Amino acid sequence: MSKAEKCFNFWIRNVSDETVKNELLSIKNNKDEIEDRFAEDIKFGTAGLRGVMEAGNNRINIYTVRKATQGLANYLLKKNKALSVAISYDCRRNSKTFAKEVACVMSANGIKSYITKELAPTPFLSYLVRNLKTDAGVMITASHNTAEYNGYKCYGSDGAQMNEQFAKGVYECIQKVDMFKDIKRLEFSAGLESGMISFTDDSLKESYIGEIVKYHSKSVFLSGIKVLYTPLNGAGNEFVQKVLKRSGVNNLEVVKSQENPDENFTTCPYPNPEDISAFSEALKTAEPNDFDLILATDPDADRLGVCVRGENEYKILSGNEIGILLTNYILERRKNEKTLPKSGVIIKTIVSTMMIDEIAKSYGLEVRNVLTGFKNIAHEIADLEKSNRINDYLFGFEESNGYLCGSYVRDKDAVSASLVLCEAAAYYKEKFGKNLLEILLGLYLKYGCFAEKTLNYNLKEIKSKASKSSIMSYLREDNLSYIGVYKIKSKKDYLKFGGNLNSDVLEFDLENNIKIIVRPSGTEPKIKFYIMAKLSGISEKQKIMQLITDMVDETVQDFFRSNVE
Repeated sequence: MSKAEKCFNFWIRNVSDETVKNELLSIKNNKDEIEDRFAEDIKFGTAGLRGVMEAGNNRINIYTVRKATQGLANYLLKKNKALSVAISYDCRRNSKTFAKEVACVMSANGIKSYITKELAPTPFLSYLVRNLKTDAGVMITASHNTAEYNGYKCYGSDGAQMNEQFAKGVYECIQKVDMFKDIKRLEFSAGLESGMISFTDDSLKESYIGEIVKYHSKSVFLSGIKVLYTPLNGAGNEFVQKVLKRSGVNNLEVVKSQENPDENFTTCPYPNPEDISAFSEALKTAEPNDFDLILATDPDADRLGVCVRGENEYKILSGNEIGILLTNYILERRKNEKTLPKSGVIIKTIVSTMMIDEIAKSYGLEVRNVLTGFKNIAHEIADLEKSNRINDYLFGFEESNGYLCGSYVRDKDAVSASLVLCEAAAYYKEKFGKNLLEILLGLYLKYGCFAEKTLNYNLKEIKSKASKSSIMSYLREDNLSYIGVYKIKSKKDYLKFGGNLNSDVLEFDLENNIKIIVRPSGTEPKIKFYIMAKLSGISEKQKIMQLITDMVDETVQDFFRSNVE
């Protein structure tokens, strides 16, 4: 009997919930399904847990949520006895149930739980941790994944997602927990009655919104732009609307079919604001009207997507393009208001556009490049704070549509980014009569035409014998001289770096100002290639980037062709 079958039988014997038991019985003759669900435990890393909501120890369900929470509680209790945790959740199926289960387990372990009364954005959870001074935070969300997914994000006492050491310690504790025997659990109603569980006060929501509105420049009149917003049926709706309206966006409309929570994401099966498909419903509304901007936040409102009206159609901006516009506007505004610190710092991930370095250089400012994952940006903000330089922090962003415009939270925040992007649009429209596309074009003419493209290779879909590690080893050890017609000038292996940049990442610098960064996905069977280039002109940007992309793809496919099943 395989490990998966033994684990399956263990569940059948111990599960008391009839619905779950019936689900298990329905797959008892399906060996592939049993293998997939039970061969290994769902992985817990710096991003916590994420998976499909089904029965099984390699899935997200009430049992794996309880086990993770008991492991987290055990880890926290090693450090201290008087503890507390903040908990929130988004719009997904079972999110509220899972959040309550976190509170039930934490309270039974003597850990005070503060839980939101209703769904809320992920950045608000970070705000709660920092303002309630809790020892940890848990956000139930699967971000922008499809409807069958859910997840469990963990935060440290600084309000940032847990670091490698924290995650490793928690994972070791989780592994020691028997999900049917070792779980301590107090009924939610009993926890409320005893005071071990409390709902968060509405004043915290208002103070969070107030922190963002405070960032608004009173010299920029937001009444001059017309905005269409979609929360994609997620947690951003109330927060984004309040922030924009209180700051002066009077011409604000919301996509009605996506305004309220919908756990099935009926009108948007893939609620990822990086993807143009997420705007399909909004574009139906926008087509006959003249909106300056269409904004979209993902279900937990930590990522922002933007469409800008051009001459004849709306154009979606990439995560890098949004980052360029926000950076330029923030620096320009702060300089005009004489509030730009001489030792100001912008923080971005290594796979985000190189153009930020050029913009920052023109202002005499520092750019700090960190590994992917917003927790690494948060780590740099914490370092500035420890050095009494928190006012030097100007902006942080990653190319996957994550932005943080202030230091009041320690995770990406689409609520504040929505406000600042609207401000930028209003400012440039009023001062120069230009939209954001025209401003972006002007920045390319000023600083150079930078372009970016990401290639994702899913090893399951390719059916390659190669693993993520074998591909990285090949690229690390093989003496590649060219990628296509472009000569490789140098190769950097981040495993040889010290400190915060030590990671399984390779960087190739090619001739003609081309850079390629390669890294394995931490949660999926994927290898990612980030292509960045500074091109000689704008007119053939798309064509040239496609040629470079094709050359990279051909190099990768050559390797896969020699390593197929």
